[in-house]
Order: sequence, then structure tokens, then C-alpha cells
Amino acid sequence: MKPLKVKVSVTLDEDIVDKIKALSENDDRSFSQYVNHILKKHIEKEQKSEDNLHV
Repeated sequence: MKPLKVKVSVTLDEDIVDKIKALSENDDRSFSQYVNHILKKHIEKEQKSEDNLHV
């Protein structure tokens, strides 16, 4: 079963939106899918970094 999606509203800088649109098109994903993808990658990276601090 796919995870549930939650609709949110955020305000982003125009240059960031333009860059994400271009990156999402190059990755053949929708804007929302790409934002979700890069947020997941960032969170995983941060968690690994925090885990390394506690070792």
C-alpha cells in the first residue's frame, strides 16, 4: 500500500521554483514528486549525519 499523501502549501523563492521545475522535468517526475524525492534524500542524509555524531 502506498503511503498517504498530505496536501501542504509552501511559499518558495521564484528562482528555486524554476530550478525545481527544470530538474523535475529532466528526472521525468512531477514537481510534487520531485520535491518529495529531494526532501526524502535530504532527511536521510541528515539522519546519517546525526547517527555518525552519536557513534
